[in-house]
Amino acid sequence: MLHLTDHRAIEEFLHPLPLDELHGIGPAQTETLRRFGLHTVGALAAMPEDVVSRLLGGKKGRLLRDRARGIDPWTITAHRMPESTSARAVFGRDETDAASVRAAVLDLVVTARERIRRRDQVARKVTLTVGFASGAGVARTRALPTASGHTEDLRTTAYRILNGMALQRTRARRIVLTAEELSPAEEGPGTQLSLDPEREARLRIEPVLDQLNARWGHPVARPAGTFLHAS
Repeated sequence: MLHLTDHRAIEEFLHPLPLDELHGIGPAQTETLRRFGLHTVGALAAMPEDVVSRLLGGKKGRLLRDRARGIDPWTITAHRMPESTSARAVFGRDETDAASVRAAVLDLVVTARERIRRRDQVARKVTLTVGFASGAGVARTRALPTASGHTEDLRTTAYRILNGMALQRTRARRIVLTAEELSPAEEGPGTQLSLDPEREARLRIEPVLDQLNARWGHPVARPAGTFLHAS
């Protein structure tokens, strides 16, 4: 359990988080700080108060810097963790290339997986929604074989949905991936030893990648397939 007086535990929890995870910060403020080389909550906490005030405004800047340091004057109310999380990709043009669409889906899988793992959750279902140039769209939902927070399991399910849609050069404009029926990881099936040594190796490296991305405050290590979409 994390106690409010345990400053080291507070810092260990808050400081590796990306800026947009800080309560009360908006997209414009996040972008302003990123332009000045700040990508994590810890980086904001370490900035001098007068500098943050000039960048974000006096009252708001001081409030966000205090929150980054674990100081918040507001009463804390316990709440349930989110039961779903969505990631969205929007193409700048009609996308008909199947490889680019799959790369975008993989990128969304990794984004959703990073969120639910950071919250120590697992997902039981995946919904994939593809929007077309006409404004219409199609959505499909598929349950995972077992609740999971691993990239491989979410990716396999998302790809099965995508393959089942049989889009075939349909002009895709946007894709939304939603990990649903989220629950605490301890309520999941637990970690079972796989007979596939390659899968075991991939699962072992995931926490290492999480720590690496958290350290830099933005994704620096992801599956190679996602970079086709990023380019």
